[in-house]
Amino acid sequence: METIKTYYRLTKPGIIYGNLMYAAAGFLLAAGKHIDLGLLIATLGGTSLVIASACVYNNVLDRNIDSRMRRTRKRALVQHIISIRAALIFASVVGTAGFVILALFTNWLVVLIEAIAILVYVLAYGLAKRTTEHSTVIGSVSGSAPPVAGYCAVTNHFDGGALLLFLILTFWQMPHFYAIATYRRKDYRDAGLPVLTVKKGIKAAKIQIVAYIIAFIISAALLNVYGYTGYIYLAVMMILGLWWLKLGLAGFKAADDNKWGRQVFFFSLLITVAFSVLLAINAWLP
Repeated sequence: METIKTYYRLTKPGIIYGNLMYAAAGFLLAAGKHIDLGLLIATLGGTSLVIASACVYNNVLDRNIDSRMRRTRKRALVQHIISIRAALIFASVVGTAGFVILALFTNWLVVLIEAIAILVYVLAYGLAKRTTEHSTVIGSVSGSAPPVAGYCAVTNHFDGGALLLFLILTFWQMPHFYAIATYRRKDYRDAGLPVLTVKKGIKAAKIQIVAYIIAFIISAALLNVYGYTGYIYLAVMMILGLWWLKLGLAGFKAADDNKWGRQVFFFSLLITVAFSVLLAINAWLP
């Protein structure tokens, strides 16, 4: 049982659950009141396995970095609880199963989106995080894929709604991760990772956070402007978005950057949950 738990933790379940929430939100936005339960289960099941596979591959590639960071130094690969070979086999089997499910029960557009996401996350982001502060932008591509995949599982084509979902999640991720990079700056510096707060300082991150929050607010509003959502969605997202912007601007006068970074981070979680719930119930809202 302990071995099963160890492999389970290797998949980074927190990331899986968060991304499944986005995938379900995208799916339900596209489906409206006509929900194909079997398709939904296949989409979420296949997506969860693909994400689990990507996270295990990422753990393998990042094991040396993880050994230098306080929050990750107890992971199974760092502690040699699981061998690299076993982890690679596990990731390959899980990932293959995920893609087979998606290919058999969804459509090839979803398979393509998930394939691009896993390649970007494991290879492009995995390499970029070691060399450039722009790695967060690269990583956001894979992080924005689940709602798009969920949406396209229903529509079987990439349209304006899919593009807006991609942009909204991309713009949301940047303040979210820059806030983490603010209050965990020491960890990243100790690991030798050139995140923005380490490379260019916290003030640069604060400017980026505000800019991306503004972009998030605009893109979130466009989902209503183009008729994909109702006015309750718009009202709630604008209130939360402007509150988030207020928090972001407060950073320029913050006495404690770590405390401020945590506030921005936790509020970003509230926003993404609200966003996902609103999309999921959009068909029943005015």
